[in-house]
Amino acid sequence: MTASPIDASVLDALRRLDTPTVCNALERVVPERRGHGYTIDPLVCPYPDLPPMVGFARTATMAAMYPPAEPDAEVMDRRVAYYRYIAEGGPLPSVVVIHDTDPHPGYGAFWGEVNTNIHKGLGALGLVTNGSVRDIDENAEGFALLAGLVGPSHAWARVESFGGRITVAGMTVDSGDLIHADRHGAVVIPPEAAAAVPEAAAAIAREEAVLIEAAKRPGFGIDALETAMGRRKDIH
Repeated sequence: MTASPIDASVLDALRRLDTPTVCNALERVVPERRGHGYTIDPLVCPYPDLPPMVGFARTATMAAMYPPAEPDAEVMDRRVAYYRYIAEGGPLPSVVVIHDTDPHPGYGAFWGEVNTNIHKGLGALGLVTNGSVRDIDENAEGFALLAGLVGPSHAWARVESFGGRITVAGMTVDSGDLIHADRHGAVVIPPEAAAAVPEAAAAIAREEAVLIEAAKRPGFGIDALETAMGRRKDIH
């Protein structure tokens, strides 16, 4: 297993944050990242109560709509090589990010009871894909899913490639990128910014608390809002 480039204490702190909070903090830590690096297309989250997943990306592409052109043995060899990449292709834990390249993404699900258990056993926390998932009641316990849709069939689902740069739901990801994801979506965290995100998130929470607490007080109105907005600038 490759050693993590991020200290374990930083990863633990990131797991205590939700993904919108991480996005807010990144806007402060790396302002140039404000408009990209996160998912923008709607994704289905079958298990919304699972905690955020924080891990290192394993990237792949898949297809399912048409039978493969290669011999079965070649398709199987590629799948075995893909599983080896999941297990050994970078630091653990991992988050699998897989781009469904079909004209109709989700035509066939690569993800169900079998693959969620295999990937969990190989150190993956969960999945982000524009494709489909199935077996909602039978999937590996605790394996997080963010997908384009839920569907019934796997059709001719197979891995096409792995380990490169892909874009899923508007988020561009390289193999090994640090991913934070929950029921809201996913975001790539630049490694040089990771340690600063929890502190930035705490500062933002203190600032937001001024407005939220003011809004909950009896008699709240525009004058109280303007006062609170002015006070917010003094929070450090």
